[in-house]
Amino acid sequence: MSTEMICFVVFCLAAAALLGVSLARTRFTVQKIAMVGVMAALSFVAYEFFRIPNVLGTGSSFHLGNTFTALTAMLLDGVSGGLAGAIGLSLADLVAGDPGYALTTFLLKMIIGLTCGAVAHRLCHLEEKPAPQARARGGYLVRVSASALSGLLVNVLTDPLIGYFRNRYLFGQAVDLASVVAKVATGVTLVNSLLSAVCAVVLYLALRPALDRAHLLPSAPVRRTQH
Repeated sequence: MSTEMICFVVFCLAAAALLGVSLARTRFTVQKIAMVGVMAALSFVAYEFFRIPNVLGTGSSFHLGNTFTALTAMLLDGVSGGLAGAIGLSLADLVAGDPGYALTTFLLKMIIGLTCGAVAHRLCHLEEKPAPQARARGGYLVRVSASALSGLLVNVLTDPLIGYFRNRYLFGQAVDLASVVAKVATGVTLVNSLLSAVCAVVLYLALRPALDRAHLLPSAPVRRTQH
């Protein structure tokens, strides 16, 4: 087994362990499961019906499916966001007849969700209900934007990397071809990530107040401003 393959296996095992721990520590309610299902369906629709497929023959696509992975992580938690994207977009790959892509898609979307969730709730504290006057301030928009961008920009690195190993060892591509495909995928993923981040921020700012009023989000204290 080559050194690069050993590194890839170690990475996958570490990611699986992190996912297992995160799942064990996440409390799922009926409301949360229902919202994950809705977001998974929206991810599927955004990918299946609003995309430019197979850019330059590399298998990469322009799409906005990752929007709902980041959005769910910001509204609920990282595991829920990861599951929404992983279920919806892996299902889209299966429907398209690409089971090899579905396997890596599941892992990649979980990474997006866990990263967005960690930044949103551990660093930016989006779970704290902001006072109305705080919503109009630039700091709140920065925190929301940073949360959305975090996981999606990480995906710019992980998608081509994991895609390279998938293409090399699962699809049997030559090293040169797999490298070219990975470079193209980096550009495509960057565009997808930036567009998805903008959409996630806009949807979060629009939906968060309504979901708060409907008591559909996990309860959290009101963030008070300093005077």
